[in-house]
Amino acid sequence: MKTVNKDTWELIPEEEFASLGIDDMAYVKLKNTIGKNMYSIHTADGSEVAVVEGREVAFATITQNELNPLSVH
Repeated sequence: MKTVNKDTWELIPEEEFASLGIDDMAYVKLKNTIGKNMYSIHTADGSEVAVVEGREVAFATITQNELNPLSVH
């Protein structure tokens, strides 16, 4: 496997990055909505597809849709 430095990845546009075979993943991000902590679910291209009340609910939702959940800090 060829090693690529970090700068190379930063040059890849978002659309191309999303097409690198990671379309089976979704990520969870903490979101403050009207003073309440919620969790947003995003597709690989960054589109927000849902907002739920708990991290566990977010991961379960992703898994139920046959995707692999990732956490973003």
